[in-house]
Amino acid sequence: MKRVALSTLSLALLAAAGTAHAQSSVTLYGVIDESIQWAHNTVDANGNNKNLIGLYGGNLSGDRWGLKGTEDLGGGLKAVFQLENGFDVNTGKLGQGGLMFGRQAFVGLTSDQYGTVTLGRQYDPLVDMIQPLTADNYFGSTFATPGDVDNNDNSSRTNNAIKYTSPLIDGFQFEGLYALGGVAGSTGSGQSWGAAGTYGVGSFNVAAGYFMMDNASSLAARTNSDGTVGWASGATSGAVFDSQINQAYASAKSIGTASIAAQYVAGPFTFSARYSNVQFKPDGFSTFTSTQKYNVAGGFLGYQLNPALLLGLGYTYTHGSGDSSNTYNQVALGADYNLSKRTDLYAIAAYQHANGQEPGAAQGTSAGASIGSYGYNSASNSQELVSLGIRHKF
Repeated sequence: MKRVALSTLSLALLAAAGTAHAQSSVTLYGVIDESIQWAHNTVDANGNNKNLIGLYGGNLSGDRWGLKGTEDLGGGLKAVFQLENGFDVNTGKLGQGGLMFGRQAFVGLTSDQYGTVTLGRQYDPLVDMIQPLTADNYFGSTFATPGDVDNNDNSSRTNNAIKYTSPLIDGFQFEGLYALGGVAGSTGSGQSWGAAGTYGVGSFNVAAGYFMMDNASSLAARTNSDGTVGWASGATSGAVFDSQINQAYASAKSIGTASIAAQYVAGPFTFSARYSNVQFKPDGFSTFTSTQKYNVAGGFLGYQLNPALLLGLGYTYTHGSGDSSNTYNQVALGADYNLSKRTDLYAIAAYQHANGQEPGAAQGTSAGASIGSYGYNSASNSQELVSLGIRHKF
């Protein structure tokens, strides 16, 4: 009798779900990316260069799980939402500073005719429109900018953000974002704003944009628990200072990034090029006095050897000037083999050489290398890294 009752209830729930499915949907999804990694010339606790060998998650794609959904409201209008959690596959810890949905959390409305408006914790317009045209979109952190100074590896998200994305019109799409600082009596404190546009015709795509993130406007808000001055936790954009390349500029009043990228696909070949100009501007509360500028240029060649195997070659040139003068040349190689539509194996490697002076208080010493956005500091002007991994999507 109990079994019959449960079966009847299950059928009733399935029938109700089938009726609702025509109007709304919710999708559970995720990525688990794990690798064995070796890095040469990595500083240990005593400041000496050593080899690093261990497991590292999130090379090609950050480990995550999430929920996203839509509800048809009629008249071409839909409600949308997305909640995305980041985690460390090797420890089970939450990513993004321990936030439950640190990768994304937003709700909004979308219309095929008028576009989409979303509110919450989101990616900025440069990440949405420019990053997909770069090497990072295919091979992740190893191909990213040293220190991720231009957020090419999506290190930063923006809180309290209002975002508008236009519909696609004759190959063109536009996106704008404004994040409210939410500080009483100081509307602009910690605010962020930016815009980007993308255009595609045939096998060619180009995108460009600008994004500005402000730090808190008071010394107290920028002071950490250990007494150091840095990027305020209350700022709407979570600027990430991944390595010695940009850690010295965490106390900046603002960070402005202008970027452009283009991509062309010809048969099995994918060609892309990009350029970014990033400026860390100081004020009276900053621990540096001159604007630090980073000019970043990168190129990527991808070759689809067969339907299962993608090969990639990337080069990134990063030049710092202003407060400190330094140059970082980085070359990366990658191979990604699909075992199925959801599971792939990969091998990636990179070499970086640094020239010039170390940023910040250590300007009297030679610049140390630090590949991509890993944050592996080096006391040497060169560094090498190799990863062998597996990625599963669900």
